[in-house]
Amino acid sequence: MTSPATVPAPPTGGARWRSWAAVVWRQPGRARRAPVTVLLVAAIWIVGAVSGSLLHGPSDELREVVAVGLPTLSDGAWWTPVTSALFADDLVTYLLVTVALLVVGALCERRWGSGRMAGIALLVQVLGVAAGLGAVAVCDAVFDWQWADYLASGSAVGATPLVAGLLMAYSAGSTVLWRRRIRVGVFTLCLVALLYGGQLQDVLRLSTALIGLLAGVVFVHRGDRRIHVHATRHETRVLVAVVLAATALGPILIAVTGEIEGPLSALADLYVGPSAYGDAGTDRDLAQILLSVVPALIVLVLAAGLRRGRRFAWWATLLFHTLLLTVGAFYAVDYYQWAVDNDLINDGTSWVAWLVPLVLLPVLIIGLLLITRRSFTVEAPAGVYRRLGLTVAGLVAGLWAVFVGLGWLVADEFDPPVGITDLIVDFPTRLLPTGYLSIIEPAFEPANGLGRLLADWIPVAVWAVVLVGLLRSFVSARVDSADADRARAQRILQRYGTSSLSHLTTWDGNSYWFATGERSFVAYRVEGGVAITTGDPVGPPAELPAVIEEFIAFCGARHWTVCLYSVTDAVRQVTDGFGWPSLQVAEETVLPLGSLAFTGKKFQDIRTAISRAGKSGITAEWITYRTAPLSIRDQIEVISEEWVSDKALPEMGFTLGGLDELEDPAVRCLIAVDAERTIHGVTSWMPCYSDGEPIGWTLDFMRRRTGTDAAGFKGVMEFLIGTAALDLQAQGAQFLSLSGAPLAQAHPDDDQAGVQRLLQVIGGTMEPVYGFRSLLRFKAKFQPEYRPMYLCYPEAAVLPRIGLAISRAYLPTMTVRQVVRMMGQLT
Repeated sequence: MTSPATVPAPPTGGARWRSWAAVVWRQPGRARRAPVTVLLVAAIWIVGAVSGSLLHGPSDELREVVAVGLPTLSDGAWWTPVTSALFADDLVTYLLVTVALLVVGALCERRWGSGRMAGIALLVQVLGVAAGLGAVAVCDAVFDWQWADYLASGSAVGATPLVAGLLMAYSAGSTVLWRRRIRVGVFTLCLVALLYGGQLQDVLRLSTALIGLLAGVVFVHRGDRRIHVHATRHETRVLVAVVLAATALGPILIAVTGEIEGPLSALADLYVGPSAYGDAGTDRDLAQILLSVVPALIVLVLAAGLRRGRRFAWWATLLFHTLLLTVGAFYAVDYYQWAVDNDLINDGTSWVAWLVPLVLLPVLIIGLLLITRRSFTVEAPAGVYRRLGLTVAGLVAGLWAVFVGLGWLVADEFDPPVGITDLIVDFPTRLLPTGYLSIIEPAFEPANGLGRLLADWIPVAVWAVVLVGLLRSFVSARVDSADADRARAQRILQRYGTSSLSHLTTWDGNSYWFATGERSFVAYRVEGGVAITTGDPVGPPAELPAVIEEFIAFCGARHWTVCLYSVTDAVRQVTDGFGWPSLQVAEETVLPLGSLAFTGKKFQDIRTAISRAGKSGITAEWITYRTAPLSIRDQIEVISEEWVSDKALPEMGFTLGGLDELEDPAVRCLIAVDAERTIHGVTSWMPCYSDGEPIGWTLDFMRRRTGTDAAGFKGVMEFLIGTAALDLQAQGAQFLSLSGAPLAQAHPDDDQAGVQRLLQVIGGTMEPVYGFRSLLRFKAKFQPEYRPMYLCYPEAAVLPRIGLAISRAYLPTMTVRQVVRMMGQLT
């Protein structure tokens, strides 16, 4: 068992990328245990070599026999749904398909077995291709649409539809986390390729993915078949980033391939501009191509910030898509008017359908951002964007001067020749992405030589600095002290943070007030005009009455209602002196350490769990989540996502931590793992300090494996908590807090009345949703000391406002639909 004081050094970004690469790299090597997959890959290469198709795909004559499409099927080539998967269009595609099949096919075959793998693969390929061709045939017959005619006359080869279908079928047997990720990722990529590229292969890829999803649900899925819609805040960030990145990857795909047949191909003009793909297949100017894709690159960089929950990225994305909406509307109207003026419109409906996405997509992205806005709360370190702004401004000013100075020296290299004033006015126009130059055209163009170099590459240099600077601000090492106040609070915390909730004051969302003398502080957040504290004030105990009184005066000056929440009896005694009412809102359970030994009948469950773990080969290991290997982090995410998905309400915050809080390097995790490195359960422990040293630890995150991947180890939580208590006791800790159970009491008084009685009723009503009373009963197995936690408030009249504020703090993202779902579970 690893000592809790021993934790590995934080990995670098390169180390994490190597961990991901190692996971992918191992998959082809494991393919030897997947004979069907190996035979399929071998068949593709053998058929390609024999037919001479490896370099440039099958010949036109061969395509008429092996490629799938409505023309080949109408000619009687019924076998083409199968043979089309044995070919590819070029050598690069052969290589990519080989890697994809070895990874995805090996995963499926190891899980399903060879016989089942072969059957599902054949089913998915044949039915998926048939469904796609059927959809094309129906659209061509019903709609007078040029795109449908194009698809109906085409043919396709390639195994990428099979890969998509197998991956979707595989997702049905995965955990909630990976089921959601695989499905969102595959569908997003398929839709992007179809709506932007618009080739027959794209249609077949999407239809096969849908058939794979259905096959997985019917033949693969096990256990609970409920549709899980909840995602943690962490997972919401990932999914929003994936969707946003996909909107930019589509136009970049068009810029690279030149395939622009899809219904969203007009968006290529908005994101990359026609110059990036208009000359596909010719020698295009690199600088112009790079400048053309700037809008798409901005979206990709902002997606990286959204994945990390950055608030600045959310605002920047919202503003940027508002700009895209404005530009798209202007472009659509202008383009349509141009087509009318030149008598190019035969079917106005088709033109409108083609141009509408220019406005529709930005609107949808803005809506998505507004719906998920509360998931993006991470603030950047103080001064980051001020420094970035100054750097960009200085660079632009310097390059502006270079452009004007050198441009004036070679004025004759521009058409027409220019003066200094012309160059000064023209420079901002040069920074526009190439696709936007149809809106504001430059007054002159470089002819050759230094003039062309200046006009082409200086704008690229400006945007490169902006993009790299933004990306660094998002992906730089996380900073736990977001500002000077938090840093000051942490210094005080490490000296006086002895209470069990003291470490919660460092979590995101808190503001800080410092008492006179800078030796005490209060962590609080304001919801609806109510200042809610996070536990007790932190500071010298002797200063507590003065600190509370001073904080009340601070809030009064701002017309805030004070709510001293989850505080100890020491705070309640102070507010009793003010004549304030109080309510018990939770029951904390504490294990005194020093002589703890799980002996006697009352600890039978704990000893049994520890003994069962040993017999099952399960051990407890101390880790820090932030530095844990990728495989460990991924399993913890999966376990957390399973837990959240089973709840009627979204994941609670405020005093209840999640994955984001595990990133704190001061927080230690104790995991239960077996010999195959499968995690059965995980707990996290927050330090309580005195004079800079941890003297106690508080339990926060507590999850066990459930659902289809349940490991079946009964008593994993008893094992983990019991092991943690003994380990930390050996390290010199004085106490272990199992934290508070909200709306629960160990020994409620029979004569409770008024609001306190109402809270007991609410706690009982909420039991089916969150089970706080069951949690308190579970903690009773450890024979703890019970310490009440209180809500202290100035008068009864403000209780309704306080109740709403606390609810908002715990569930900031709760929607009406989730409330209805919760009520359904309560009735």
